[in-house]
Parts: sequence; structure tokens; C-alpha cells
Amino acid sequence: MKVDDLVAIDIHTHAEVSCRQEPDPYWAPYEEAAGKYFKVGKRPTIAETIAHYRAQKIGLVMFTVDTETQIGNRRIPNDEIADAARDNADMMIAFASIDPHKGRLGAREAEDLIKGGVVKGFKFHPTCQGFYPNDRMAYQLYEVIAHHKMPAIFHTGHSGIGTGMRGGGGMRLKYSQPIHVDDVAVDFPDMTIVLAHPSWPWTDEALSMALHKPNVYIDLSGWMPKYFPPQIVQYANAQLRTKMLFGSDFPLIAPERWLAQFAEVGFKPEVHDLILKKNAMRVLGLGS
Repeated sequence: MKVDDLVAIDIHTHAEVSCRQEPDPYWAPYEEAAGKYFKVGKRPTIAETIAHYRAQKIGLVMFTVDTETQIGNRRIPNDEIADAARDNADMMIAFASIDPHKGRLGAREAEDLIKGGVVKGFKFHPTCQGFYPNDRMAYQLYEVIAHHKMPAIFHTGHSGIGTGMRGGGGMRLKYSQPIHVDDVAVDFPDMTIVLAHPSWPWTDEALSMALHKPNVYIDLSGWMPKYFPPQIVQYANAQLRTKMLFGSDFPLIAPERWLAQFAEVGFKPEVHDLILKKNAMRVLGLGS
């Protein structure tokens, strides 16, 4: 990644429309509900997403979410995202997503993806994948990630997926309470962990964990900055200035809109470059 040519690095972008396979109609109700919640329409393809970020001179970390066990929809292949990252290595990094319920086969897939040399991290969504992060079922997958010193992003807090659907679409918010990731941070101290989103309604848990554990960071995706809980800005300006990361949650939030608001909600000028780029460089192994 040519970081000097980028204005920021967005550590949280989604691949939602494959360029290689037809959309799975089983996912359509969840996409529609999330669209209403975030007030967005048609989702871009992977290629369209990359073109959008290139035009903005923003680097991106892209991933899908493997929800084949909990929701039952076919995932976008990790290899498709890896191939896109290989072709756009100057401004894109690929993370993989593997459903922890896949057990040893999932661990094998992680090993193969890492050996491929393009995948640089992993994404978990406990609510959509239906598991507690500290469930030992997932540990054989974490062991592979930790062995290769790869970072892992965990969705935390409220989920736009399932919001407004009957029974929340079967999604259980309890799985994404950030404190369940604390055991993972203890048991895998060499694995960099990113708690995605401001973690509402458990924001203070996430802040405590990032303060307490050297390997825990927070990304600020999924919320427009003007809606951040005030303690997010408070800690980003002080003790956690090196632990906060820019993330948008694209295509649900456009990075340029997020960046415009970020400059207006009380983050001190001296922490801007840390949050927008330098902290992500450290997490992604791109330098300090």
C-alpha cells in the first residue's frame, strides 16, 4: 500500500456484491432491512467500491462476512476479495471472513489464505455468525491467526443487520457485547484485535478494554461522527489517541461523508493523522 499517496485508510469496508456470482436471494430481506436502517439504496460491486475509493485517494481494508451457518446465505468467496486486493495493492488490503462453526476446515482455509500472501487479517461478526467470541469452538481458528500475527476485527454493539425485521431476523445482540472479546485478548495477547464500531450500548466496555489491553483497538465505523457517544471523542483526544481507527462501514456510510463530519466534532487536530492513517498503519503492519 502506497500510504504516502493516501489521505486516509478506511479499515472497515464491506464487499456486498460479487463480480463473479449472482446475489443470493436468501440475503435480500437482510439487505433491504439494513438499507432502511442506514438509508442507503443499491449496493456497489467490489469493482465499483474500489473505483470509488481510488477516486477519493482513500486506502481501504475490504472483507465479506461469512454467515453461512447462522443466516444460510452463500458468502462472497474470500479469494475474490484477495484477487481484487492483489490487483489494487497500492491502495487496498484484503481481510478474510470464515464462519467459526466450520471448525478445523475453517482453520485450514485460514492457513491457505494466509499462505497465499494477500490476505492480511480476518473479520468476525458474532451477531451474524451466531457465536460468543470466547467460545472455544473458535479458538482453533484464532490459533492460526495468532500464529501468523494477523489482526482480527470483531463487530461489537448494536447490529444494523436484522434491525426492524421480525425477531431481529434471528440475530442476537448479546453475542456482540465487547466484554466477550476480552477473553480472546487475554488468551491471544499477540493477536491484534479491533473492536468495530463505538460498541453502543456497551461503549464504556470497549474503551476499558482498549485502555487495559495493549493488543485491543477500536474502529469508529458504522456511525456518523456527530452521533458518537461523547466519551469516544474524549478518549480519542487523550489516553486512546493511538488506539482509534478510521472506519466507515461502506457502502452503508460513505467515507467522504464520515471524513467531513470527523473534522467538525471535537477531535483535536493533533490526533487527526493518528486516527485517519497512522494507527491503521501500525495495525496493518505498514510501519509506525
